[in-house]
Amino acid sequence: MGQTYFAIQTYRQEIADWFNQLDEDNKRLVIRGDVKQWNQLLVEAARDAGVITNEEFVEFQNAGYMGLYGGLTVDDIHKRKSLKVREKILDFMGSEELIANLFRISQTESKLKRENIEGMSDAVDAHYIVGREVRSAIERVGGVMPEHLPTPDKSISEVEREQLNKLKKRKKQLMLDE
Repeated sequence: MGQTYFAIQTYRQEIADWFNQLDEDNKRLVIRGDVKQWNQLLVEAARDAGVITNEEFVEFQNAGYMGLYGGLTVDDIHKRKSLKVREKILDFMGSEELIANLFRISQTESKLKRENIEGMSDAVDAHYIVGREVRSAIERVGGVMPEHLPTPDKSISEVEREQLNKLKKRKKQLMLDE
């Protein structure tokens, strides 16, 4: 058991070291992937709690953002970031803002399950409360409120395209070297 523990700890440290060496855009890519996965879990937990229709889910999502962003709605955040109609808020967040949202999402999913929350209204309240608590934690540690964090110039899609192009170029160079 001791060997397993130390092997796991070593592996965790290697991953942390690797992550810390990434530039901001690549950190955003990694965290955004995590957010996508946790959002899928949140959708399932919300459905299990009674958030069924698209309209209800929009209200549910809005509540989480309102808690975290000091009352700002999804539309308000969209406008603050000067996003186009089809652009997603999460695709225009820096790593710090994505992490705050990841914490909100993961903790809401956990709360819905742990407390066996049932009903649309209770699920919406839970999401708002978790968002508000994450905001309070940021405030207590002297962090920057999410709505005041800078909006990256590039969307996650643009960063992904750039990374794919780099990989394609690197692959062609390797083939020439062989």
